[in-house]
Amino acid sequence: MAEWRGRDVISILDFTRDDLETLFEEADRMKRALREGRVRRVLEGKIVALAFFEPSTRTRLSFETAAKRLGAETIGFTSEEAISVAKGENLADTIRMLDGYADAIVLRHRFEGAALFAAEIAEHPVINGGDGRQHHPTQAMLDLYTIREAHGGVDGLTIGVLGDLRYGRAATSFILALTLYKPRRVYLISPPALEPRREVLMDVEERGLPAAKASLEDVIEELDVLYVTRIQKERFPDPEEYERVRGAYRVTPSTLRGAKRSLIILHPLPRVDEIDPRVDSTPHAWYFRQARNGVPIRMALLSLVLGA
Repeated sequence: MAEWRGRDVISILDFTRDDLETLFEEADRMKRALREGRVRRVLEGKIVALAFFEPSTRTRLSFETAAKRLGAETIGFTSEEAISVAKGENLADTIRMLDGYADAIVLRHRFEGAALFAAEIAEHPVINGGDGRQHHPTQAMLDLYTIREAHGGVDGLTIGVLGDLRYGRAATSFILALTLYKPRRVYLISPPALEPRREVLMDVEERGLPAAKASLEDVIEELDVLYVTRIQKERFPDPEEYERVRGAYRVTPSTLRGAKRSLIILHPLPRVDEIDPRVDSTPHAWYFRQARNGVPIRMALLSLVLGA
């Protein structure tokens, strides 16, 4: 198991099962402390920079909440227009500036590899809050944590991943995270134009994940977990391509007929129209609980990385 203190968090594949179990046990402690109102301000005097070059709600606010719950202060921005990038400043200079101000940097960026690039420049830890189309490691961490909460673990489960598996970084990071475990079967469910990219499928195959393409109606009765994602309109290189797949799938109460009562539905949010709001009132809807788990997971992560 690698040392956590001072560690960059770039890809979920940088971690082992033991690493993640350490994180989850720490998140359990944070969750109990939140529930009992006895959170220790172990990051008093620390500053966390939230460098969000792309819009974000849950990731940014949960990191900010996590830092403040632990006593840290936060600085940052939520768009390129708000900083000197709008004046032509390059990413490297922005990272150097933030590195001089803060004890850790949480970075979200539209370009793949931006977090790794930042980590190579910064002396302080860099945490990837989502970059490009592939990596969103802290989302995958809270996804796994939520499955652990619902089912006790991931091994032996049948999991369906539905939606934009080509451009959606949350879905891709989740699929890669599953290679660290031993699920019984993983079904990849998407319109043909949104199937996982070739390099992701190769990685999955090399790591021995029992994955197969499927349609939701054919496998719904088998599933223990259904992970749903929206179609990532903002990542399509061609607007016409997006229009061809818009509304291609939708989970409704009728979709779930025959599903196991223990089936949980996850979604990294925000949703558009891929989950009918009527599903919210069913016992399958775990996506809002999943979103809430972002705070204890990111509290645990900040605590470990900053050596509290």
